[in-house]
Amino acid sequence: MTQSDVRGQGSRSGAARRGPGQGNGNGRRSGRRRAGRGHRVLRWSASTLAVLILGTAGAGYLYYQHLSDNIEKGERNSGDSKAHKTEPNAAGQTPLNILMIGSDSRASDANVALGGGKDHRDNPPLGDVQMLIHLSADRKSAAVVSIPRDTRVDIPACTDPKTGEKFPATNTIINASLARGGAGCTLATWENLTGVYVDHWMTIDFAGVVSMADAIGGVEVCVNQNVWDRPLTGGERGGSGLKMKAGSHKVQGKEALQWLRTRHAWGSDQMRARAQHMYMNSMIRTLKDQNVFTDTGRLMDLAEAATKSLGVSKEIGTPKKLYDLGTQLKTVPTDRITMTTLPTVKDPEDGNHLLPDGANAEKVWAMIRDDVSFDDKGAKSGGKGAGASDGKATETPATGTPKDPAAADAEIGVLVQNATRSDSLGPVSGRAGTVADALAEKGFDRATKDTSAALSEERTVVRYPSTDLAGDAQRVAAALGIPASAVRKSADVSGVTVVVGSDWRSGTTYPKQKTPEAGDLPDNSDALNGADTGQCMDVYEPYQW
Repeated sequence: MTQSDVRGQGSRSGAARRGPGQGNGNGRRSGRRRAGRGHRVLRWSASTLAVLILGTAGAGYLYYQHLSDNIEKGERNSGDSKAHKTEPNAAGQTPLNILMIGSDSRASDANVALGGGKDHRDNPPLGDVQMLIHLSADRKSAAVVSIPRDTRVDIPACTDPKTGEKFPATNTIINASLARGGAGCTLATWENLTGVYVDHWMTIDFAGVVSMADAIGGVEVCVNQNVWDRPLTGGERGGSGLKMKAGSHKVQGKEALQWLRTRHAWGSDQMRARAQHMYMNSMIRTLKDQNVFTDTGRLMDLAEAATKSLGVSKEIGTPKKLYDLGTQLKTVPTDRITMTTLPTVKDPEDGNHLLPDGANAEKVWAMIRDDVSFDDKGAKSGGKGAGASDGKATETPATGTPKDPAAADAEIGVLVQNATRSDSLGPVSGRAGTVADALAEKGFDRATKDTSAALSEERTVVRYPSTDLAGDAQRVAAALGIPASAVRKSADVSGVTVVVGSDWRSGTTYPKQKTPEAGDLPDNSDALNGADTGQCMDVYEPYQW
């Protein structure tokens, strides 16, 4: 992506006139459009832009084709992942998950100028900022989870959709995923780590951040002490260059990028995530307070900057689809937006790296999977568990009474797989055999274990390939105490298959899972509420001046 031109597109020829406004009803009817041009115009509200800047989209009167040409598009998923969408709730609503990736790409003069690293210009970009935006099924709350860039996770096998280059699965820090198949590989990494189906991704680079900050007109931030993030010794590299006195300041352009990139002065990657969350909350409040529709020129500045700054997964790569997405996102009030950082612990293999913090990390992912709000201002229970996936592994939940009843237990063929390995814990040896033996003792004579290497799956699931085996799968699940919501039709199996996940590491009866409650986040998730205007960053002492 190139640096966004934040100047408004002032000249508008008669060949492409504005169409009817959309949004909050302030639009004006246009005159006749010349035949054959067909340029559709969309009206975007400021609140739409506010939330999509978590994923940065545009606002204003937009020439449809012009806007579409601005947006860089790519494959949604370029890795080996099998996450499945959440089953609709009683009202037929499903959550929406968007992965926002901040790239450190130096692939343009603008990015080199902003980020340095001229000698690294040809290196593949790293995803130094990664955050999942979860919009609840009822569209009344939003949760954001950041993962520090140095967190070590399993990255699946990925294929670069642009070059066709294949990358084997590996275990390394998460920011490397972007260089191993693009944003689609980062998405697959998140799906495997969390068990959450990610609907879309959005990317932005250094130049895009600067353009958006300029177009917004500045975002207020705060420090408790004077800060100067710079190398402390002559030979030490690094430092964003951020320099400001204690107190509140409005940052834009390059200074906004410095704020978002600062790490040394805050003391850690986790504190950098907090500073980013403060910025994003402040930005959302700023845009909600602004009436951008009164200034058409500024409206166009926002539209140009946003669309030129974006890379998006191709299924939302048109103005119409982004508009439809925005109409869903704009309804969340600021006091129902919660920003968090994934709970982590030090990596025993490398003190500079982190690992997901076991049960605390899983609790965060369970809240998202079950659509439980991060704040306690809404309902205390969430969605209805996992549902359908797309693409290669089409999975749907087994609900109701199957048309074909189960066969006799002794006649049901069952394969048991060991998927107890997780990013923080190794596999439990022999789990497939233990569960297969337990099934045999219950009369399932055809139960066998899969002898291949241990897989990784957060939650235990029973899969079946075709409708005629739904009854058999449900019967097997019931015999092991696995809930019906974990029984799914899948194109990835040839028969009834029990996948023993990392949530079932011992015993022969599936343990009852505690349903998380709204607002019950782990203490080390560093939660920030979007309406909190009193947040201010502490500066690590060596970087005070």
